[in-house]
Amino acid sequence: MDQSGPHLEILLRRLADIPSDFLGEPRIGQNGEVFVAAVVNDLLSRLGERAPLTVLERFQAKKGGADRNRLMLTMIVVWLLADDWFVAARLPQADCVRLLDEVVQELAQASTAKKYVDDSERREELARLVLARLGYRPAGETVTQATDRLSALSINERRRLLEASRVAEARARAIREELVRKQAEASADKWTRE
Repeated sequence: MDQSGPHLEILLRRLADIPSDFLGEPRIGQNGEVFVAAVVNDLLSRLGERAPLTVLERFQAKKGGADRNRLMLTMIVVWLLADDWFVAARLPQADCVRLLDEVVQELAQASTAKKYVDDSERREELARLVLARLGYRPAGETVTQATDRLSALSINERRRLLEASRVAEARARAIREELVRKQAEASADKWTRE
């Protein structure tokens, strides 16, 4: 997040005003109307490079339910990356593909694609995460501000913190139980000596 990116409000408005074409059903088998691999290829072409077939194969459905959400979210992120600011930034293809592949998978496991358009907090999380993973922060924000706000919004960050909290509590409980056991042993030793 070392570099200043576009204004967050522009990205949030872009997500809120997403055309219905980018919310269409992804092609899975004989069902659906949008070939997501073609949409990804169009974006990469607009950013300056055509994608090899091996890259585009990642954006074809493998199975229904989980892939459907991932592919729908991929189309939403493609719409976001097609913004003039990202086109002018000439993002490297590898960074875009990694974002569309890994980050979208991570977000798709956390929530439904539609929620990243309809819910204001999820929209902001998506926009901030896309910027962060590309090495940018919203214009007008410091690195600390951008990091803090992303952490506060991130579903995955909340889950990670909850899990860390559970682990810490379990460790603290184990330590307390061990202390009680040692105190009981020390007390028993004292009684047997007297």
